[in-house]
Order: sequence, then structure tokens, then C-alpha cells
Amino acid sequence: MSKKRTLVSFDWAIKNILRDKANHDILEGFLSTLLEKDITILSVLESEGNQQDESDKFNRVDLAVEDENGEIFIIEVQNSRERHYLQRLLYGTSKLVVDHISLGDSFHKVKKVISISILYFLFGEGEKDYLYRGATEFYGINTREPLYLKPEKRQAVLGREIAAGNIFPEYYLIEVEHFHDIISKGIDEWVYLFKNSEVRPDFTSKNIQAAAEKLDLLRMPEEERRAYERYMVDRASERDMITTARIEGRVEGKLEIAANMLRKGKYTLEEIAEATGLAKEQVQKLKLHKNCNDSTE
Repeated sequence: MSKKRTLVSFDWAIKNILRDKANHDILEGFLSTLLEKDITILSVLESEGNQQDESDKFNRVDLAVEDENGEIFIIEVQNSRERHYLQRLLYGTSKLVVDHISLGDSFHKVKKVISISILYFLFGEGEKDYLYRGATEFYGINTREPLYLKPEKRQAVLGREIAAGNIFPEYYLIEVEHFHDIISKGIDEWVYLFKNSEVRPDFTSKNIQAAAEKLDLLRMPEEERRAYERYMVDRASERDMITTARIEGRVEGKLEIAANMLRKGKYTLEEIAEATGLAKEQVQKLKLHKNCNDSTE
């Protein structure tokens, strides 16, 4: 059995080394596997003009790509952890559409945008799936039938037939934490890499073994390796803060429920403790605090 390699995490790679043209084969392999067609990266679209702030630059990479049929479209790959994530997705795709058409251009020049999110935080409830796709389609409210354009409306423009599916943005959400390391298809190999920072020798997806070579931590220059190690320390600290905030939030929520039950005056200390999960002593302390406040009013 070959020796296990220690690979850099994919979220760090997106921010730091996958923009390099020499490493485009890694993203091409991932995109080809996810979209189930051969993808070639034409260029990275980042510039001073389309970056609002540093988080824009370091949390995503925007690409002009060409598929095996010669169709050119724009792909955004991002991995940021932030609140209001769906709004962030809408902002990102809308900005890409606007940034890549000039004022006065014909609207037929609008490019299809595909947004791919690699989520290293819990986003949806449950664990039924780890890979989601969203797209805009039109259905009759009464018939539930899809809207089919008239032949003259779906006339091909630059070799592309007009339909909602190839005009409106398309979204892929990959919830890394919900992946259970079960390999049944090509994209599972890539998500295994995202989650475990490891490529198994038996993986066969396009360019994934090349990814193992290029993301090998031991092959990185010393300065780059130190930068990566600092990043991993910061990420661990960030996770600890998030976990602490969640715990504190749960406790605050329990205390608020207990306070409401005390105000109603219908429940014993034992009943409140059982309902909230708080210790009886905590409920007693909360009651004393409430009584003190009532006496000073």
C-alpha cells in the first residue's frame, strides 16, 4: 500500500494556488466531474474592477470556461463561511452577469453563470444528501406544466438554443460535512478530497491524481507551507469561536425560556428544569434574580 500523503485543504488551495494557470487542471478535473462534461478553463476573470473587497478576492475564483461542445460560460467557485449565504450567492451571480456585459451590448451576449459552493459549514438541516442543484424553471400555476417557448423565441443564438435552463444562473451546493465518505461516483472522490485532504490511490476521476501531486504539503516551498500552517491555526480558532457561540446561544435560549415560565408562575422549579434542560440550581438562581428585580420596581 502506498504511503498516505498529507494534502493542503481545498479551501486554502482555492484562495492561494488554484488561480495559477499551471494548476488549472485540478479545477478542470473537478468541474468536468461535477458537470459531467469536459471543461477547459479559458481564463481567470478576477480584476481590480470586479472586486469589492478582500473577501471577494480570497473566497472565490471566477472562471471563463469552454465545454466539450464549444459553449463558453462563466463559473464561480466559492467556499466562504458567512451569514446570509443565499443572498451572497445571488449577489455573486448577479455581479458576474453585469460585470461581463458592456452598456449598450445586445442581451444575447449575456453568459450563463454556474455558481459552485463548497460549504465547510452546516447549511441545511438533516443529512439526506450532500450535493444540491438549483436552477430557474417556469411552470404553469394551474397545470404545473413547464413553459415551452415558441420556435421563433427559442431560435439558436451563436449556436445556443434559448431556454431558461441555459440562460438563468445555476447553483450547486456541496455540503462537505454531510458527506459520509462513501464512494459511488466520480464526484464523491472530489468531495472526499475536500473533506479529508486525501486522495486514495484507487481514485480515477479526471485529474484527481494530479491534484494529489500538486496539493502535496511536503512538496510546497517552505514559505508557502508556513503560510498554510498559519491559515490552519486561524481556521481552527475560528471553528472554536463558532462552537462557543453556538453553545452560549443555546444556554441563553434556555434561560430565556425558563424566565418566561417563571413569569407565568404556573410551573415548579423541577418542571422548568426538565423542560429547558437547565440544572435546578440555575433555575433557582434565575428565580432569585427575578424576585430581586421585582422588589426594586
